[in-house]
Amino acid sequence: MSDMLSIAASGVRAYQSALTTTSENIANAGTLGYARRAAALGEVNASDSSLLNGGAQAGQGVLVTGIDRAADAFRNAEVRTAGSDLARTEAGLVWLERIEGALTASKLDERLAAFFNAGQNLAADPAASGLRAVMLEQAAGLASAFRSTGAALEAAGADLTGQADATVGEINSLAKALGTVNSGLGRTGAGSAGHAGLLDERDRLLEQMSVLVDVGAEFDAAGRATLRIGGPSGPVLVAGDEAGSVTFATNSEGAASIAVHRAGERANAPVNGGELAGIIDGAQRIAAARSATDTIAAQFVAGVNAVQAGGRDPAGNPGAAMFAGETAASVTMVLADPKGIAAAGVGAGPRDNGNLKALADLRTSGGFETTLTDMVVGNGAAISGRRSVAQAQSAIQSSAVASRDSISGVNLDEEAVNLMRFQQAYQASSRVIQVARETIQSILDIR
Repeated sequence: MSDMLSIAASGVRAYQSALTTTSENIANAGTLGYARRAAALGEVNASDSSLLNGGAQAGQGVLVTGIDRAADAFRNAEVRTAGSDLARTEAGLVWLERIEGALTASKLDERLAAFFNAGQNLAADPAASGLRAVMLEQAAGLASAFRSTGAALEAAGADLTGQADATVGEINSLAKALGTVNSGLGRTGAGSAGHAGLLDERDRLLEQMSVLVDVGAEFDAAGRATLRIGGPSGPVLVAGDEAGSVTFATNSEGAASIAVHRAGERANAPVNGGELAGIIDGAQRIAAARSATDTIAAQFVAGVNAVQAGGRDPAGNPGAAMFAGETAASVTMVLADPKGIAAAGVGAGPRDNGNLKALADLRTSGGFETTLTDMVVGNGAAISGRRSVAQAQSAIQSSAVASRDSISGVNLDEEAVNLMRFQQAYQASSRVIQVARETIQSILDIR
């Protein structure tokens, strides 16, 4: 009878644990990053007899050998890689769209065309004060468009730097959290519910990190992660409970660099994925767009002022500078009097339009409108390409998540079946205890 009691008691304890695990699965069916768990049951044998309370004999009863966590390291890695690729593309797309807005919002291309067209119109009647006023008005509008374009690109660069700092800060925060989880994994027994929960948190942190930057992870026997930035061959950011930090910097040409600081050492990280890689792409593109627009502005200002200096105004004086500024953001209109437009050639009368031919030649040789159009078209093509890539990567990422969840996700139908099965087993074990007690009592009553 004592054997019956000990066997039944072991069953009650084991199936109570199984019911608890099943209940936890059901409760966390919608929890992001939760991996399904199962109580592993094993028969008590000679080597396990000391594990039973009450000194049960060998070969009798059941016990929970551990909590199994349904997770696949390879599928988790695929989710991280797919998420990192998608995040890079989407982050880069944000800055391409900012560049597009900067290049088109102020209608710089239209303002350039309007200015040169106004010069052509003035050539038909160089002495007409109304046409001179229109050309000067178009010049003022063009200067404003240059400034707006330059300012928009400068603002995009400043916002990108702010976003980079925020992303790096989040990476460093996640690294510290991963170090804390690693410390907990080292102190928690493998196969326990607490250990499974820490592994869930570890995988959640790694997935969040992979969205920000591409990572490489290695795991020891306790499940502690050694995290590298920039893939499996990158520098170590987290090892055990020691977490380093990441910094972001750009040079004057827009080239960005990522460095990992840990244990008193600094190492550059080759970032190829995640939001941070998209930000790096954006920094280079914004810098290139700023450089190109500044070049257009500087060449335009110098070219128009040279044309002015080579002609004569209606009073026969050499033409004064019309614009000032060496960058797009600094272009200003300095000619205030329409009479200052030098339409005539040297030695010609006030109705001569010879110098306006030089302005028309500048339009052709400078290629300002063509260069700007090529920039806008090229950026638009890059946006279209990124959107197509993002759609494909989104499908790949969704497939990877579905593949992972097919193993680690909670199926409520299966858990409902397990709930009934373990409940019946628990009730049966309880019934065995009751029968054993009644039998013992009957024997005692006979005596």
